[in-house]
Amino acid sequence: MRHAFVLPLREKNRKQFGTSTLAVRSGLALVLALGVAACSSNNSGSAAGSATGAATPRPGGTLTVDIASKPLCLDPQNNNSNGNTAISRQLVDSLTDQDPATGEPRPWLATSFQSDATATSFTFKLRAGATFSDGAAVDAAAVKANFDTIVKLGAVDAVGSSYLTGYQDTKIIDSLTATVTFTQPNAQFLQATSTAALGLLSPASLATSPQDRCQGRGLAGSGPFVLKDAGQGQQIKLTGRQGYSWGSSLWKHQGAAFLSEIDYNVVPESAVRAGSLASGQVTGVIGVDPQDERTLANAGAVELTRSVPGIVYNLTANTTHPILADDVVRKAITKGIDRAQIASTLLSPHYKPATSILSSSTPDYTNLSSDLAYDPAGAEALLDADGWKPGADGVRAKGGTRLTVQLVYPGVDTTSRNVLQLVQQQLTKVGIDAQLQGLALNQLAPAQNAGQYDLLWFGLTRADPDILRTAFAVSAKNRARLPAGNPLETALGDQAATLDAGKRKALAATAQQLIVRDAYAIPVYEQIQFDAFAPSVHGAALDASAQPELFDTWLAR
Repeated sequence: MRHAFVLPLREKNRKQFGTSTLAVRSGLALVLALGVAACSSNNSGSAAGSATGAATPRPGGTLTVDIASKPLCLDPQNNNSNGNTAISRQLVDSLTDQDPATGEPRPWLATSFQSDATATSFTFKLRAGATFSDGAAVDAAAVKANFDTIVKLGAVDAVGSSYLTGYQDTKIIDSLTATVTFTQPNAQFLQATSTAALGLLSPASLATSPQDRCQGRGLAGSGPFVLKDAGQGQQIKLTGRQGYSWGSSLWKHQGAAFLSEIDYNVVPESAVRAGSLASGQVTGVIGVDPQDERTLANAGAVELTRSVPGIVYNLTANTTHPILADDVVRKAITKGIDRAQIASTLLSPHYKPATSILSSSTPDYTNLSSDLAYDPAGAEALLDADGWKPGADGVRAKGGTRLTVQLVYPGVDTTSRNVLQLVQQQLTKVGIDAQLQGLALNQLAPAQNAGQYDLLWFGLTRADPDILRTAFAVSAKNRARLPAGNPLETALGDQAATLDAGKRKALAATAQQLIVRDAYAIPVYEQIQFDAFAPSVHGAALDASAQPELFDTWLAR
């Protein structure tokens, strides 16, 4: 049996809409947002302004966008944050795209694609005429060079290389046909080819060092925008690419992007970002904090929101540390967190308490809300039975060891800090001393990789349940520091090996249950991508991974 995907390049255009801000605030739900207030009842995560007389897209103009933090790496293949991808996604095309409404793969650089029955061989037919911004052709040799290089990068490109687990080779059938083979089944690979992590770079770019690519030096993709100036990471400028004509089949128009330029400015203070948009100093903000939503709504900003698929914000336990090697302690932490209070007091109606380790917008999500119920009495009972007795200050201890755990998180993220401060208070009530450590972004990745944490605060984005393998498999990031041969490893490996949708869903459910019920990770709340634009901005969208998609964006002037 062969699984074939052969679709016309424009079979399904991504829908846009031009509703007013009042309509944007109407509370209609996006498919996949599952209850999150959104911009319209269409499925694409799109937004448009309502400027008078702006009925027809107009090319030209500069979109000015404030972002929260300096990108650590502009190379989409060497990336560790959604903030980085928000920029690098504009620079590279992928072999496929993913329909936000259905999760199905759609043509992009590949006009057709198919897998064999064992999910070990995938063949892509490339469209003719696509080129990288340095003039090199997007051909089968370039596909091979990209996948070969990502595998060689290994730990440097931990996300991309995890998508290529078991990679054997890419065979060049002809100049526009490539067959990618694996030594083991890799059912998630087609979806992976839609991500920015497997976005294609020119062979010349691949020959440069990872450090140079991160700084934007020699970075040439085939995307609708090119990097004009990296600005030492503080001001990044992209320009629309002349002659571009090979966009995703999900995009609304053909040809080049409408925008002439996108200027990103790093502004760490959320209130300043919101104020700049409200006052007209910029035309967009990527990443709106909950406390600033009202400011932008009052200013008439157009909101673009989507529940982010993938791993929810959670505290993942380092199970090699003595206190957290005790599953009773981990389970008590799970019971001691009041997720509903966090969402209602610190976030906004757009946010949802976690009901699994995967967000409810992720394919094959399983509702485990009963396992995540707030139960402080249950937490205390578990700790009492386990020998953890309250001290004079209320903090429990056993055998002379205080029940103290260190929570590591990105210090630049004020929302996370606020949430974790409340988590800290909640855990204090059951006798757990949670110490917060906010790290700079350039310190966080080394700490993660070295396992220098008791509890690690993070979320990961991907519209596929295989993101669990990326985070928790021993062969991948293994954030919980689990031993080889554990039951979770087996479930994650098996779900990656089957093309049977029913079997894969059941295996993904098993993996979620193991993570939540054994408390390898403690889910807290679902991530939300919340961007905002001036009313003059039309056609912005969020893709299946909730990343900004600006190809169809245009400005009323």
